[in-house]
Amino acid sequence: MAAFEAVFASANFDAQEYANAVLAGEQYPPVDPKTPATKSTFDPSQKDIPVAISKLSAGIEDVSKQIKSVVNAHHEELLQQAANANGLAGSLTSVRAGLSDLDISIEKLRLKVRVPYQSLQTNVSRLQKLQQTSDVLRRMSRFVVLARRLQGQMAEMELPPTNTASAALNETPINVLGQDIEDEKERTIAKAALSIAELTALLDAPSTASETAEAPKDAENDTTDAGAAIPLRSVNVVAAHVAFIEEARTKVTNEMESMVLTGLKDLNQSLLASSLQTAFNLRVLPELVQNLILDLSKAVEERIQSAFDLTQISRDASSSKDSASSSNVPQSPSTSYKSRVRTEPTTYTAPQWAAALWARLESLIDDMADCCVKVYTLEKVLKLKRDTVSQVIFLDEAMKLLENRPSATFWTALGRSLEKTARDASRSSAFIQQTLGTGYPRLLRLFHRFFSKIAVNTDTIYTQSRQSPETILVLRALAGFEASYLQRSSNKLNEAVAQAVSGGARNPPGMTEGINVGRTVANELDSARFDPLLIRTVAKNVGTSLEMFLSRIDALVSRDRNVVSFVGPSATPQHVSNGALASCLYHCWSRLSKLKNEHAESVVAIIDSNVKNLYQGYQKLVDPVLLAIRRELGAIIARLHRINLAKAADPMAGMGGASLYMKDLVEKLGFIKAEILSRYSVGDVSQEWVLSIVKFVIRTFVLHVSIAKPLGESGKLQLTSDMTELEFGLSAFLGEGSSRLGSIETISDDYRMLRAMRPLLFLENVQLVSPKSTEGLPPLIVLHHILVRSPVSLPHSLHGWQEAEYVRWVEEHSEEEALTLVDGGLVHWEKIQEGDSEREARRRICSSRADGIGKYQNTVIA
Repeated sequence: MAAFEAVFASANFDAQEYANAVLAGEQYPPVDPKTPATKSTFDPSQKDIPVAISKLSAGIEDVSKQIKSVVNAHHEELLQQAANANGLAGSLTSVRAGLSDLDISIEKLRLKVRVPYQSLQTNVSRLQKLQQTSDVLRRMSRFVVLARRLQGQMAEMELPPTNTASAALNETPINVLGQDIEDEKERTIAKAALSIAELTALLDAPSTASETAEAPKDAENDTTDAGAAIPLRSVNVVAAHVAFIEEARTKVTNEMESMVLTGLKDLNQSLLASSLQTAFNLRVLPELVQNLILDLSKAVEERIQSAFDLTQISRDASSSKDSASSSNVPQSPSTSYKSRVRTEPTTYTAPQWAAALWARLESLIDDMADCCVKVYTLEKVLKLKRDTVSQVIFLDEAMKLLENRPSATFWTALGRSLEKTARDASRSSAFIQQTLGTGYPRLLRLFHRFFSKIAVNTDTIYTQSRQSPETILVLRALAGFEASYLQRSSNKLNEAVAQAVSGGARNPPGMTEGINVGRTVANELDSARFDPLLIRTVAKNVGTSLEMFLSRIDALVSRDRNVVSFVGPSATPQHVSNGALASCLYHCWSRLSKLKNEHAESVVAIIDSNVKNLYQGYQKLVDPVLLAIRRELGAIIARLHRINLAKAADPMAGMGGASLYMKDLVEKLGFIKAEILSRYSVGDVSQEWVLSIVKFVIRTFVLHVSIAKPLGESGKLQLTSDMTELEFGLSAFLGEGSSRLGSIETISDDYRMLRAMRPLLFLENVQLVSPKSTEGLPPLIVLHHILVRSPVSLPHSLHGWQEAEYVRWVEEHSEEEALTLVDGGLVHWEKIQEGDSEREARRRICSSRADGIGKYQNTVIA
């Protein structure tokens, strides 16, 4: 059996080949996919038919034998299966009886369930039809009532207003918060709109009953139309009124649009509120508001494009030119000539083009202001107006379709359109770029007028301290023209700086150049001071230009030793160069420092650091020179100690002349004033320098005289002559008779000290403790002179200092510290003194010290 199954179950089994193999008595070979099947050697055409039949008969007998052998071999199993089949007959009988009972039960259930279900389904269908009929009748009844009401309202709209209504309209105030005051016609239109909206809803919307009722569906009968609503348009009675409703809707819509346009044109909030109420009743309020905003935005965009249209500008310029020429010289039609429309002006027609451009921009500003006020008026009414029934705010209703508030949408569209048009116009026309770039302040003033016109009706603010985001959005659209203006302003500043330092080191900038730079900076800031944003940008450019100016000046500064050398007889080139640079920086700083009183603090704060840097640069040039002057004069005065002042007085010699050092000092003062200070054209500041130098010379001279030791009678006379010479020299240095400085008496305290020093030299020892005798002199000077007359060493001798070093130390420290230093020297001297012979001197010196300190305290108290 397995062999037969292997043969017949093979996928490559061929019945003809198998039959040929059996007839030929050959083994049927299994088919190998890789080995091609061997062709049978049996060919029926080559053998006789009887032989084939005999072989077939033999094969059949052989098959019969094989079947009998199989039956004989498995007869027990076959008998067992036959017995089992007889046993199944009883089971099948019981199953058949159970199925019969089941059929009977199913039939009973069908009678109990299906029949009532079908009856109920029929009743439900009837009920639905009754409900639909009732709903249609109810809607028709409501439709008829509304249709009659609408007919009456439309008839009332056709009637002319009565005198009473007209009088009431004249006395009606403007709409206030939460209150709508409308005339009779407007109320009628609003009521008609509400009726039309309800009629349209009845015609188009399905009934409520049909929406809520759900009809059951049978699997066999799909009633898809059971719950469908019956449209009123299919009713002949209703269909007859559809044309009238559509006509009424069109008329009410036209009246509403007319009211909206009239309300926006006249800014009549009451009329606008009535029209919006009509739109709300018609269920078209969001669409109406959106269309209005789009129309206003589009109108502004068209006006902006028209304002920058070169063709229109050319026509305006040509018409103005023709009108001017025709008014002056009459032309005949045969001789008149009109050139083609140009896109760029010529040199001759540029003024006419510029005038036409500015005229169109002024008209644009007026149109923009009108549209902006309309938008804000519309938004204000939407914000305040509520529906009288549902209390819905109209702005919330409009926002269902709008992405943003109407005002924000308008500003965005305005800024985008203005920016795009201005950018395209500046790229395509060099005339527009040059005219508006050069005249940007004028253009900015036009927008200031625009902001001021709309400020009354809007919440936009544009002041020095605060700017609304909407105004900044619009001004950013003019960034191209602003950049051009700022570039010209920056170039003007840089040109002023470059012109100031164009002479280089050979011809350094001076007072005139500094004044020019400061005046240029002030002029640029004054040109932009009307706009808070523009002036800040200009101030930043000013800061950059001042930094460049200071760096260029710093590169010209001389820093070698000749700058602080006062050899003479004339000023060195370094003195001249640095003096001119200092004068330049001073006058530039002097002009810019006054800007604090002219501009806002926010603007001044931008350039304040640059102005301070100018003054610091000026001080870096001046301070070393003044310090060198003091050092030079102090060194000359210190030569006083080289003179022998201990000689006795010669009665026959008389009054001698001034010392050589004093003559050098007076000569040096004249050189400093004539050659050094005169190079610095810094106004009254130079006079302050002169006063400070005079005070320094007097204090230094008095200090040196007070410590001159040993001092004899001849030395006192010589010092008196030197003091006289010094007074004359200082008077000449101050400029005797000058109206600004006056004489040497103007420095009262220092001059009194110099005058008091002369009698101090000739006082007796007992008079040194008298405040009246030493009036005008500091206690330190008196103590110095007492120490000069005593054997006690002076402080500088005790510490091993030179006289000039001690004087410099006293100038750098306070008087209390100097008195402490003197007191320390006295204590040291007391310790080293021994013997009774020295006690009296010590007592005298201590008494002098106490008197001197007491005098100082009395002076301080006084």
